[in-house]
Amino acid sequence: MNGYSALSGLERSDKNECPAQHDHHSFELHGFEVVQTLGMVRGIIVRSRSIFGTIGASLQTLVGGNITLLTDLCEKTRQEPLDLMLQHAGQLGANAVVGVRYDATEIMQGVTEVLAYGTAVVVQPRHS
Repeated sequence: MNGYSALSGLERSDKNECPAQHDHHSFELHGFEVVQTLGMVRGIIVRSRSIFGTIGASLQTLVGGNITLLTDLCEKTRQEPLDLMLQHAGQLGANAVVGVRYDATEIMQGVTEVLAYGTAVVVQPRHS
């Protein structure tokens, strides 16, 4: 699954964290040039559903519509490995991550590994 893209300033919010606005599913950032490639970075989380969440989601399916318990769980489950990946990139000195992807694997019934990965890079504005 592809990541998403957004880009603004190049300042880091934390010394050891790549800014979230600098992750991109493609390998090019419009208006910027890659000046250094630092390598692959990743964030992994293994998550299981709680019995209460499973029961609550089952009850929500009776009513129909958006199953908010599972929607919230999926959103949080994707955000956590993304945050870990950006932290890993920041530790390497990156200010951007390109080629961002997600992967998920069911390890056992009800237990899923979610991986966010990409290439950590240092970018600077392209001079016209």
